[in-house]
Amino acid sequence: MRIVIAEDDPLLREGLALLLRAESLDVVATAGTPDELLSAVDAHDPDVAIVDVRMPPTHTDEGITAAVEARRRRPGLAVLVLSAYVEQAFATELLAGGGARLGYLLKERVGRVEEFLTALDRVVGGGTAIDPEVVAQLLVRTRPDTRLDRLSPREQEVLALMAEGLGNTAIAERLVVTEGAVHKHIRSIFAKLDLAPTDGTDRRVTAVLRYLDDARRRR
Repeated sequence: MRIVIAEDDPLLREGLALLLRAESLDVVATAGTPDELLSAVDAHDPDVAIVDVRMPPTHTDEGITAAVEARRRRPGLAVLVLSAYVEQAFATELLAGGGARLGYLLKERVGRVEEFLTALDRVVGGGTAIDPEVVAQLLVRTRPDTRLDRLSPREQEVLALMAEGLGNTAIAERLVVTEGAVHKHIRSIFAKLDLAPTDGTDRRVTAVLRYLDDARRRR
């Protein structure tokens, strides 16, 4: 796994690099600015970029903008975005182009090394990893008359865990139910969100994107 790290805080940047190298992962470059990130992606063709949301010069959304551009240049690039705060709009902006090989974690998650590495593996493997705290904050917002209101409380729980990037086995373990029950709930979610198997899309990704986009528009 070839990794580029883009983080303007030198201590966190080097700490991440040391952590990943200690796990025998190949950190091919580090960057402190969006331009340095894009140059590193062009030069090293990494498998994944770990990117801070807020970077110079304005420390607003430069990291997200650079991540989107990096994926435009390298369509197969996995991106794991790190943020100090829950910023739902940035999460949905990044995911809007397609949910595969994308992750959005709070920086505090890095300290939970096993969780962080699991999320990194999931993203590089083609999945999605959304921080549970982001999902939790999306869940508390409500708006009448949406398709998501059709879901039962259990189906909403299942969709929230899908948004974190969990597969059926992990969801079953988290909810202490059978995989068959999870599969049944997911089929019901697809039906209630009008996602037909003949749509020609990844229904799981589409359901998660609708979930995140709906939450963004409620703000």
